[in-house]
Amino acid sequence: MTMSEKIRWGIIGPGSIAKAFHGGVANSKHGVLAAIATRDPSKPSLATDFPGIRVVHGYDALLADPEIDAVYIAVPHTGHAEWAIRAAEAGKHVLVEKPFALSSFEIDAVFHAHRKAGTFAGEAFMYRVHPQTAKLGELIRSGVIGEVRMIQSSFGFSMGKFQPQHRLFASNLAGGGILDVGGYPVSMARFVAGQAMGKPFADPVKVAGTAKLNAEGTDDWAAALLTFENGIVAQVSCAVMANLDNVLRIHGSEGRIEVPDFWFAGGNRDQGLGRIDIVKGGKTETVSVNESGHVYSFEADAAAEAIFAKRQELAAPGMSWADSLGNARVLDAWRKDAGIEYSVEKPAGRVNTLANRPLVSGGTAIPKRSIPGLAKQASAVALGFEDFRTFASGAILLDAFWEKGGNLFDTAFVYGGGYTEKLFGEWHTSRGTREQSVLIGKGAHSPLVYPDVIAKQLTQSLDRLQTDYVDVYFMHRDNPDVPVGEFVDAMDAEVKAGRIRGPFGGSNWTRERMDAAIAYADKAGKQRPGALSNNFALAEMIDPIWAGCVTASTPEWKTWLNDRQVTNFSWSSQARGFFTERAGRDKTDNEELVRVWYNDQNFGRRDRAIELANKLGKSPIHIALAYVLAQPFPSIPLIGPRTLHELDDSIKAFDIKLTPADLQWLENG
Repeated sequence: MTMSEKIRWGIIGPGSIAKAFHGGVANSKHGVLAAIATRDPSKPSLATDFPGIRVVHGYDALLADPEIDAVYIAVPHTGHAEWAIRAAEAGKHVLVEKPFALSSFEIDAVFHAHRKAGTFAGEAFMYRVHPQTAKLGELIRSGVIGEVRMIQSSFGFSMGKFQPQHRLFASNLAGGGILDVGGYPVSMARFVAGQAMGKPFADPVKVAGTAKLNAEGTDDWAAALLTFENGIVAQVSCAVMANLDNVLRIHGSEGRIEVPDFWFAGGNRDQGLGRIDIVKGGKTETVSVNESGHVYSFEADAAAEAIFAKRQELAAPGMSWADSLGNARVLDAWRKDAGIEYSVEKPAGRVNTLANRPLVSGGTAIPKRSIPGLAKQASAVALGFEDFRTFASGAILLDAFWEKGGNLFDTAFVYGGGYTEKLFGEWHTSRGTREQSVLIGKGAHSPLVYPDVIAKQLTQSLDRLQTDYVDVYFMHRDNPDVPVGEFVDAMDAEVKAGRIRGPFGGSNWTRERMDAAIAYADKAGKQRPGALSNNFALAEMIDPIWAGCVTASTPEWKTWLNDRQVTNFSWSSQARGFFTERAGRDKTDNEELVRVWYNDQNFGRRDRAIELANKLGKSPIHIALAYVLAQPFPSIPLIGPRTLHELDDSIKAFDIKLTPADLQWLENG
């Protein structure tokens, strides 16, 4: 497309904000409103609010319409991620009304969909692309008020009374002020702090929030403190049940700046001439950009210009992808401090994927394999998901892993203080996936490494996991002061009770203890320990990452694993960033990388991984994972992606088929 053409916009959701955007497109340089989608074409207001505009019955129909280039998503908050993802799948660009989605995790998933589709996606904070914001940034950078020290920003209004079914209050519609209007003062504070640092925006290093909650569990009014790395402190507040002053105040060492109603540039949904008051030395100077254009025309044109330039995100001061993610992370932290989790984010309210579709089985991107001692086929990699602390955030990754063919899940009694187990229990119960899943459980972590702990912790784990068995079980650590036979007896008893239905063994166990355990089991007629979970990677761990950790990457271990054909479930299988740009002979700022992985042997292996990756058109980290997968003994890497992009990136390792000669060369040159 060229600048001489017009972006043909479609709108999903014919509400008041959609009407305002219609006015913006009508007054824009590069856009035309081609259609509006509604689930009820008979609404009489459509003809008056959108005169002459083609009405499409249903949102899917709009996305399938070849006459539409870009979509403005104006449905309630809870539908933003769903329709933004579906738009990407349909090859449509999107401008999504704020908030982009309910959380930073959802937003990241939307960006992942558009990254793959090659389409534009932007968050419609209209004020960010209004000329007043650029002028404000210019004033801050000029030092007109000296060094910026504090920021105060609010956006609050009163609905008069609590209305539990209204979108501004209802938990199932993600109501409350933080998501509806809190993003404005937060995004402005981050913009101001960034300008003071010479950057497009800045993310706070600390967030402390609070709120007054109503009977729906959403916020009537709320406030937060944001602390930035250069010492700037921002006080932000929002409300749906309190009329706040709605003035931005930027306090500097030599004066202050005040901006009323910055989200409309001091105007309304049609026009904002702009007003910036500079208060300094007892005098007030008012600066205005005197912009008469429709306030929503600027975001329509900013999106169009990005699309014409084949950019996938807005240019600053518009909300780039990193800017939107940073803003959402502040809102996430604010909500967490205030104790807000919407009902729509809980298991009962989120039974489908983020795109609001039933979970699909049968994916083949992640292959299956056999594990000795286990009746089920298991995916070739196991998913670790210890970093997630809410169902809604974790379910995004669990769903994606499953739909790609993954069915092997790594949990442990100690992970997240038990939350990882709880999350998996909620997920498999919600999705109906337990019998097709292969579940790893772990217990008896230091300092509680005793035989009687195994049964006690497994009982708690199974309760949190909402199942009556695990498929694979590991003791999380060893205690050499306890005769190994007592541990074998305890685990064998759980096999006989049906609570372990596959192999068991040790995580971070030595060869000597594994040999002794196997010998004891054979002599006593008990189930042999048949699995191990030690670190195994192309880079050899030269110092334990954590106390009590054991590597199986040495030549002696490789011989043992090959001779025994014991399955090793390898943690830190890609050496925790050693095969990425975070590491290098001249990069010594990361204490853990230096201590654990830096030696001549490992750097030689890293060099060869880089060489092979360049030859194959892959990344060194893909080579590192392919190395673990290609071992002559059963070898299953545990992967811990935090985002869908990281998950997809890990899967690229399956394209690489290393030969025994390749393994030898990577190890020794």
